[in-house]
Amino acid sequence: MSDLSNKVILTIAPTGNVPTRQLTPHVPITPSEIAADAYACWKEGASVVHIHTRDSAGLPTSDIEVNRQVMAELDKYPDCDIIRQVSTGGRAGKSYTERGQMICLSPDMASLATGSSNFPSKGNYNDPETVSFLAGEMAKYNVKPEIEVFDTAMIWNALRLAEKGEIKAPLHFNLVLGVGGSQPATVDALMYCYQHLPPGCTWGVSAIGKDHVQLSTIALALGGNVRVGIEDNIYFAKGVLATNLALLQRMKNIALAMGKEIATPAEARLILGLHKKSN
Repeated sequence: MSDLSNKVILTIAPTGNVPTRQLTPHVPITPSEIAADAYACWKEGASVVHIHTRDSAGLPTSDIEVNRQVMAELDKYPDCDIIRQVSTGGRAGKSYTERGQMICLSPDMASLATGSSNFPSKGNYNDPETVSFLAGEMAKYNVKPEIEVFDTAMIWNALRLAEKGEIKAPLHFNLVLGVGGSQPATVDALMYCYQHLPPGCTWGVSAIGKDHVQLSTIALALGGNVRVGIEDNIYFAKGVLATNLALLQRMKNIALAMGKEIATPAEARLILGLHKKSN
C-alpha cells in the first residue's frame, strides 16, 4: 500500500435533513435511493457515506428501522466497502435516546456534535448529558465518532471528552462551515479551526454555500479531507442544481490536479484508525 500521507478521504453526504424534492429532484430520500447514490459515488472515489434518513413522508427521522433498511440496501452491493457513518444530529430526533437509537447497528462511524450551536431557525442542542450519552453508545458498539465542529468551542469540548476517556484518540474532526447561526464559511473561520486542532488528529471540512469549492480546496492544500453532497449544497454552480455524483467527481478532480491521491475505503480505515467490519 502506498504512502498514506498524500491520500485524501472523500465523504459523500447525499441526503441531509434540509433538502426536499421541491428544492431539488436529485436528493435521494428512500433507503434504496440513498444506497444507490452512495454506490455510484463509491465507484468514483468516495470512501465514506454520511447517512441521514427520512420517513415515508420524506421528513428527517432517526428511526432505527429506516437506518436498518439503508444498511440492507447497501448490502445489496457486495463489492462496495464504503465506510458507513450515521448521523445523530438534532434535527431528526428530540431526545438523545431517539437520536442515538441506530448506533446499536454498529456502523463504522457516527457524527457527534460536542456542543450546542444554532441552525438558521432553531437551536442545535447538544448539552453535556446528550453528548456523553451518544459518546457512550458509540464506545459501547465500537463506533468511531466524527466530531462535528459547528462552532469553535466544540473543539475544546472534544478535547475535554478525550481527557475524561469518553472518546478515544486519534480524534477525527469535521469542520462545518456556513450553517446559518453558526461559524461562517470563510477562510478566517477555517484557519482558526485548523490552527487549534490537536496534534495527531485527522480532519476534514464540510463547507456550505457559494464558497464551498474554494474552502474545500484550501482544506486539501492544508492536508485535510473533504465532504461534499446535496446535504451541504444543492447547487453545482449558480442556477445549476447538483447531483451527488457531480459534486464528488469535481472534488476528486480538484484533488488529483493538486497532486493528491484518493484514499480507498481500506486506506481510509487505516488513516482513521477503524477496525475492519463485516457489513
